[in-house]
Amino acid sequence: MKLVRNYRRTLTRISATALLTVSLATPALKAEPSPLPSFGGSGGLIAGQQEASIGEQVMTSIRRSAPQIQDPLVYDYLYNVIYRLVPSAPLDNRDLQLVLIDSPALNAFAVPGGVVGVNGGLFLNAATEQQFASVLAHELAHLSQRHFARRMEQQETSAPLTLAGMIAGIVLSAVTQSDIGIAAIAGTQAMAIQNMLSYSRAHEQEADRVGLEILANAGLDPRGMPEMFEIMMRQNRLQGNKMPEYLSTHPLTQSRVSDTQNRAEQYPSKTVQDSQEYHLMRSRLQVHYATSPASAVEIFESYLNRDDTRKNDAIRYGLAVAYKENNQLNEAQRILQELLSSNPGRITFQVSLAEVYTQQKRYEEARQLLTTALSRNPRNYPITWALAGLEIADGNGTAAAGYLKELTRQRPSGDQIWLRLAEAEGMARNIVGVHRARAEYDALRGDYRSAQRQLRQAQEKLPAGSAERQVVSERLSEIASRIQQANRS
Repeated sequence: MKLVRNYRRTLTRISATALLTVSLATPALKAEPSPLPSFGGSGGLIAGQQEASIGEQVMTSIRRSAPQIQDPLVYDYLYNVIYRLVPSAPLDNRDLQLVLIDSPALNAFAVPGGVVGVNGGLFLNAATEQQFASVLAHELAHLSQRHFARRMEQQETSAPLTLAGMIAGIVLSAVTQSDIGIAAIAGTQAMAIQNMLSYSRAHEQEADRVGLEILANAGLDPRGMPEMFEIMMRQNRLQGNKMPEYLSTHPLTQSRVSDTQNRAEQYPSKTVQDSQEYHLMRSRLQVHYATSPASAVEIFESYLNRDDTRKNDAIRYGLAVAYKENNQLNEAQRILQELLSSNPGRITFQVSLAEVYTQQKRYEEARQLLTTALSRNPRNYPITWALAGLEIADGNGTAAAGYLKELTRQRPSGDQIWLRLAEAEGMARNIVGVHRARAEYDALRGDYRSAQRQLRQAQEKLPAGSAERQVVSERLSEIASRIQQANRS
């Protein structure tokens, strides 16, 4: 603990951006007219499998210690907007892992191995989809330019597994606002991180420039980036002495805003309309972060009393979600049915209405609505998740397990999907299924010993020579290898 305390002062100066990018608020260097160099590619000391190992360890740490938003609608929106940007980003690895951190603070981060994290607070602070997307484009730019690897190459260091622990610790200390992250890196070379900070200013400016290009090529408005910076600066001025951590560690200067504004103005002027979905998700998270469901109802009812928002579907949807959370189910149902009648086929309204029906125990109406929606949108994550929840609520474990198994094939790294599958299998009295699902959940959280125990229990209950026993045995072998690897490191 003494070592932890010794590092505290140094580490509190380092937000999750210190190593890679978590904050977007870093002082800019003077704009340079020279063309942007290309530093992408997978050469150097840290690349390929090493970066993948770092990303895997960071994800394991986040799953175990960081609060996450488990809302399929919000996750699906984030996934879609990220993969709208990805084709325009010069990434070697486009298989990204997305994390939604349950925090109202404005923050985002990217780490090696293609991990991109977003705080729920980003939705609250970005007033437009263009501003929101600019943050994601900035993070993708950091990944594409391999800023972490370039820093480490300057240090002539190659210890990816040790570094993974340090990165995970820094990310966790930022997103959990606790000592968890500091404890995670006790005993490592924390000062090496401090020494690498000298590169972050240039990298932030470079990420701004690449991010603008990504936005423009994706058909979005590059002007969203300087607008987002202005929001950050305004928030900083309003908070006074309670400066947000990302600005206290890397203050955002007017020169950086001006530089980005000038660069954004060089792109052809065009009007880019926000998608309705962004504002629906923003309303959904405004309800999530309200002090109580009742206060959320009060806030959205006051919005609807204003002339400029009275007919705004996103505000009406926010009120419906608030009513649902406040158990005013009839009021929520009425609004959602009205929205769906004027927006037939919109998945967000269908899923939300089905959730209300499920709470009302009107299971057949919810089932009909969702199965029809799924037939039109095969493999859709929010619809399939809602169907699984409906079947669990109605006591149909086997049906719920079927939907959840489909989701595990789509998102094998979704730990909460495996946990819910274990619940459904238990309801269906499939004990082997419970053990197998729990094993995958434990493995994703880095508890390989527990995963091994679960798989052994599943193996014992399966007949010798059966195909399923063979699958379980092979998975046991993989887990044993992970345990050996962990012991060696």
